[in-house]
Amino acid sequence: MTWGIGVLTVDDLPGCLALAQDRGWPAEDGKWRLLFELGTVFGARNTRGELVGTAVLTRYGNSLSVLSMVLVAARHGGQGLGRRLVTHALAGARTRTVALFATESGRPLYEKLGFTAVEALHTYIGTISGHPEPRSRPALPEDIAAIRALDTAIVGAPREALLQRLLLFATQLQVLQHGNDIVGYGAVWRNLDQLMIGPVLATDRHAAATLIGDLAGGADGSVRIDLLDHDRRLREWVQDAGATLRSSTTLMISGSPSLPGDRSRWYSPMMQALG
Repeated sequence: MTWGIGVLTVDDLPGCLALAQDRGWPAEDGKWRLLFELGTVFGARNTRGELVGTAVLTRYGNSLSVLSMVLVAARHGGQGLGRRLVTHALAGARTRTVALFATESGRPLYEKLGFTAVEALHTYIGTISGHPEPRSRPALPEDIAAIRALDTAIVGAPREALLQRLLLFATQLQVLQHGNDIVGYGAVWRNLDQLMIGPVLATDRHAAATLIGDLAGGADGSVRIDLLDHDRRLREWVQDAGATLRSSTTLMISGSPSLPGDRSRWYSPMMQALG
């Protein structure tokens, strides 16, 4: 089977949404637009020019890239197109580490391509009860430098473009301050009919729980949050606060034996597609 693989533009968005629906994924218009802004969207076309596959690579400096949205049309499944798309995207990574969140069905392909599992990511959905009065506060323009510094220290890679876009993308952006220091930040944003909490980065579990509770309380209803596996007590607190575990994926990496930064303080990604 012959496919042509190249870089897509936002004009190809309708084809991306149709491909997502073909594989049973929601047509997340806002999410795809953000990926077009921040990353490189690769697409595969068949001999008739139809879009039959995608992969997105988002780079953060020289340290980290995130691979996402690896989709192959159902009629082209099992023909090696997914492998070709991933290989093509990885060739342009130019970073020490590439990370992705794999479903159980996708994990065997990534293992064959040299990715190793780091830890699970668990999706919780529900109404999360926090403190009666918020303990964090809305982020101010003068907080951005501190947020950027904290994010870079924890993630181990510069994500300035993502953080600048988060200011517009998020419906709520909160910071937790101790004395003169910003010790955590988190956001909530809308994806179709679901309110999403993420990212959540903080110096410790208590700070992360405070941010999650305040963000969920401000959302006034059911929310979704994806939590990394390494802090079991935080996940138990989220469940005790009212959320239910719905699904899990696996964080995998390639190119280096470990992720950059201090991932013990990285509790929730902004979204699985961006890290």
